[in-house]
Amino acid sequence: MPTLRSCLPPRWKIPESVLVVIHTPALDVLLIRRADTQTDFWQSVTGSKEAPDEPFLDTAVREVGEETGFDCGTGSALAGALADWGLENVYEIYPRWRARYASGVPHNTEHLFGLRLPERLTPTLQPREHTHFQWLPWREAAQACFSPSNAEAMLLLPQFGR
Repeated sequence: MPTLRSCLPPRWKIPESVLVVIHTPALDVLLIRRADTQTDFWQSVTGSKEAPDEPFLDTAVREVGEETGFDCGTGSALAGALADWGLENVYEIYPRWRARYASGVPHNTEHLFGLRLPERLTPTLQPREHTHFQWLPWREAAQACFSPSNAEAMLLLPQFGR
């Protein structure tokens, strides 16, 4: 007997996402390790919009909260620390994740943000998404990133993070 879930159409990921580089004033960067890979896949906070009309800022605040436990929403202690860098990357979706998107969607548009924390803080990770974290100086963080667009964002940190 089919379940209600199996009768619903699939919910495809929206090919618009955010990348949030979390850093300190000294330009140390927080990296988190993905749980769904066998390799050392280190990255910044990333995530897709939940609805096509969701503002990128709202997506960034939500993803930071979900992936690190840091609250940077309106009225929080970190509300003014989230900066929209006004930059976007368009990249090809890795083949292993393309099934999450509707047929014929090969590219994602990623909007960049920075979140400046007062110091290195300990994130609260969701084990189904991320298993470890590390703080690295920005150049080392760029070298540790799996994604080229994430590494490029780290290299922009001296320009946007101060």
